[in-house]
Amino acid sequence: MSPPEPGAVTAAPLPVLRRRGVLFAAGALVVSAGVTVAVLATGDARAGRDGQALAPGGLPHTTIQVATSGCGRGWTHPVPGPQVFDLHNTSATPAEVYLTDAGTGAVHGEVEGLGPGTTRPLRATLGNGSYAFTCLPDDADAVTGPTVRITGGGSVKSGPAAVPVTQQELIPPTLAYQKWIQARTVELARETDVLRAAVDRGDLAAARAAWLPAHLVYERMGAAYGTFGDADAQIDGTTAGLAGGVRDRGFTGFHRVEYGLWHGESASGLRGPADRLDEAAHALRDRWPDQRMDPADVGLRAHEILENTVQFELTGRTDYGSGTNLATARANLDGTRVLLGYLRPLLKTRTTGLTGIDAWTNRAQHTLDACAHDGRWTPLAELSRAQREKVDADLGELVERLADVAALTDVRRTA
Repeated sequence: MSPPEPGAVTAAPLPVLRRRGVLFAAGALVVSAGVTVAVLATGDARAGRDGQALAPGGLPHTTIQVATSGCGRGWTHPVPGPQVFDLHNTSATPAEVYLTDAGTGAVHGEVEGLGPGTTRPLRATLGNGSYAFTCLPDDADAVTGPTVRITGGGSVKSGPAAVPVTQQELIPPTLAYQKWIQARTVELARETDVLRAAVDRGDLAAARAAWLPAHLVYERMGAAYGTFGDADAQIDGTTAGLAGGVRDRGFTGFHRVEYGLWHGESASGLRGPADRLDEAAHALRDRWPDQRMDPADVGLRAHEILENTVQFELTGRTDYGSGTNLATARANLDGTRVLLGYLRPLLKTRTTGLTGIDAWTNRAQHTLDACAHDGRWTPLAELSRAQREKVDADLGELVERLADVAALTDVRRTA
């Protein structure tokens, strides 16, 4: 969803994480887009062995050639433990580079957008096993370099690695999620009918009571917003980019109705916005069976839902009077949990981090639920400092851990 213009901010936003950010303790592989991969581990480096160059931090460095005719060349003295590979692109085109397990294909590290003539570090911890670099130049086939075997590692274990997910593997969970969304569109249309009817009969107290249940149905569908197209702005648009702000004719949907309901607008003035919201919800319900979500985006959405929550809901930037940002955050959490359920069969074989994600999801839910009393959600401005810090910290930690899901479900090139 598009954010509104600044002005209703109640606290500074937390840092917003993007896909492929860093490697977290959950044990999943995540990389830095266009720069470097980090597969990190603690422990002392085994420096100076076999004439390898040493970095100031004590880790051995190995320069690796990246080119279609020489992918992976330079790794002539393999050693176990933490180390750095300096990937040098000697070709004339940008390339992606993977450090893989030669037997399973699991990716231990990855660098994207390695430009011609540039060098980027890839840090990894490797135990006994067979490894190879795969180079994927732009507009050219993938090339896998020579297999390198590491022995004598003793108790040294390799850092996190994950077998890449294929587009085909993502289709079943995507179709199942689409079916779940279809049921939610039916529910949404039913709830907006109730809201519209209350406004039509002039019962604004009933309309205020109906507004939140309807809005939360929509907020639970966060992973599908990209497929909704223009319907998202029609149903849940904000004043972002609108010259007239809340008075702009282009301001429509839930937030337009919210603004009127909590700023003393008459029922007659709200009938048009409520009618248009209900019509948009019905149109989405009717069109959804013909829509197709992109399987390659589903894992990313599992991270983005709460990323947007931290950026917009927890800063109050989407509050147009109801004070229900924390209820929205709770609905976003519900939507994230649903999507993770569909992705779980793929994730549980690729990461040990699901237990941590589940624990932080439950913790965030408990924290948010504590902000609701007798059916009323505490507005952000009424939270104590301690409450606010806990909400921000718990949601922020969960967002970081969900970045692993985005990376693990990223469909990587294999040819």
